Amino acid sequence: MRLRLDLAYDGTDFFGWAAQPGLRTVQGVVEQTLQRVLRLEKPPTTTCAGRTDAGVHARGQVCHVDVPAAAYAAVSGRSSLPPAHALTRRLAGALPADVRVRRVEEAPDGFDARFSALWRRYAYRICDDPAVADPLRRREVLDHPRRLDHEAMNDAARRLLGEHDFAAFCRAREGATTVRTLLELSWDRDATGLLVARVIADAFCHSMVRALVGALLRVGEGRRPVEWPAQVLAARVRDPAVPVVPARGLTLEEVAYPPANQLAARAALTRRVRTHPGDDRG
Repeated sequence: MRLRLDLAYDGTDFFGWAAQPGLRTVQGVVEQTLQRVLRLEKPPTTTCAGRTDAGVHARGQVCHVDVPAAAYAAVSGRSSLPPAHALTRRLAGALPADVRVRRVEEAPDGFDARFSALWRRYAYRICDDPAVADPLRRREVLDHPRRLDHEAMNDAARRLLGEHDFAAFCRAREGATTVRTLLELSWDRDATGLLVARVIADAFCHSMVRALVGALLRVGEGRRPVEWPAQVLAARVRDPAVPVVPARGLTLEEVAYPPANQLAARAALTRRVRTHPGDDRG
């Protein structure tokens, strides 16, 4: 049977989501823990909504996993808890402190954590006032030494919205499309004074969010005009003047899905245009 898992993790000490031999990854840790808790012969394979890179965090990651129905039912043991609640509690006790499965539920028919998704939402957090930098948030915030003009950054960001080939802001992968629909890219200050980017797209390619943020930082610093990021986008080739900002400021906040009766249709549509395993990354 297929389960949906909603996860959160501090990506600092992980080499990204995807399992890699000899490296500590979120996928590897979660699959090994599922194997132990469900008493399976080998780790089950998880599929996530967005394959975050090394150092990137998540509050709203989603994955699915197919497990034997008998093993799932047995996880409740002698307790009166439904299997989904029992598994959530068992995972909380078995996982390391920097990753948590917040919810387990039986997935509806047609659910695919990656292909059924409508959009992913990321946030990138910057502290551009060194005097008020919070050392307790140093793992999730990029410190910037100078005040940024976020109105100019918003002006530049609006010119990037819509469906485009984002090859100029992605690491090329053979056979992977770089066409994406950028639904929102905006900057605002939160109650603590942090400058926070809100980035929503149907999907992301490798390093796309961090490259977009890097280009907009140049505008906010006054080093480039507001037209420059759109000019880079139109060129459709990587520009060495666009920095890829550090991973620690980036967090996958939310993944949206259609109603249950539309999940399979959405997955079929997405598969037709996006089938490379390197897609859907921030």
